[in-house]
Amino acid sequence: MREGWCVWVTGLPGSGKSTVSRYLLKILKKKNVHAQILSSDMLRKVMTPNPKYTVEERDIVYGTLVFIAALLVKNGVNVIIDATGNFRRYRENARKRIKKFVEVYLNCPLEVCMKREAERKVRFHAPKGVYRKAFNGESSTVPGLGAPYEEPLNPELSIDSSEMSPERCAAAIFDKLCELKYLSSEVCKYI
Repeated sequence: MREGWCVWVTGLPGSGKSTVSRYLLKILKKKNVHAQILSSDMLRKVMTPNPKYTVEERDIVYGTLVFIAALLVKNGVNVIIDATGNFRRYRENARKRIKKFVEVYLNCPLEVCMKREAERKVRFHAPKGVYRKAFNGESSTVPGLGAPYEEPLNPELSIDSSEMSPERCAAAIFDKLCELKYLSSEVCKYI
């Protein structure tokens, strides 16, 4: 059985991870390439219905996320991880465990992320008002404000998602998958 690949879309809350991941999935479906989105927010709803976002809790959630991704990839399933993964060690764990791994950093200014998050209509399981809660002193665990967000040091792809539409960001990821030969030349002919 041929192993799959894994793309981890990372960035601050509000950088566009969920939207870009879904556009990428849409492009892949048009090309008859099957993939599964693994969302930390969805997983967290099952594992920690009342999340505290402590480091210990994040370690468990991201450890489980990587375990599931590696298992799926080993069994031929292509995976798109939609998760902040605020510490590099989470993403590096995935890189160590998954041979065909692509880290995509949605580099977006904090001010833009905050504006998007406040105006967000579709939540994709994300909690509401994270930045507002941080500013009101209700939360000290928001990556980029109360909690650290460690930017990737050497991502396969870094995209300024404040300058590019989600569709163009997804197309750039698709192009990277083609460049790395994780997708067949036939699939890569036309978007």
